[in-house]
Amino acid sequence: MKRTVVAVAALLLGAGAVMAQQDLVKHDQETMKANAKNLGGVMIAMVKGEKPYDQTAVNAALAQLDETAKKLPTMFPDSMKGAKFEGDYGPSPKVWEDKAGFKAKIDSFAKVVSEAKAKIKDIDSLKANAPAIGKECGGCHETFRLKNS
Repeated sequence: MKRTVVAVAALLLGAGAVMAQQDLVKHDQETMKANAKNLGGVMIAMVKGEKPYDQTAVNAALAQLDETAKKLPTMFPDSMKGAKFEGDYGPSPKVWEDKAGFKAKIDSFAKVVSEAKAKIKDIDSLKANAPAIGKECGGCHETFRLKNS
């Protein structure tokens, strides 16, 4: 009887850990999708003239990107290494293997977003600053993101 209780408890703990890990994965994926929506779907769409300039929308997009920059250092804990990410992309093992490099990319992204928040006040300043944010996002993806097979 005791063995059964111990076995069931172990299974429940294991299942709980897997569920917690999947919650982290889902959260990370939702955050990255929000980045894409706000950078590409809002700011870059305005730069391209696909949407009219809207300072309120730009401010909201920048606030979300700034929030991501603050969360990124904790979004990929060691417990997530090897986790299954659904969809087209997931983190590269380099996120955990090159923590200093990953941190440097996060810091650079955070700096560019913070500077953009202070500078973007109209369409011209958006056109001047949005590409730098996109470059920082893409630069991190080059090293620290993999296409799922």
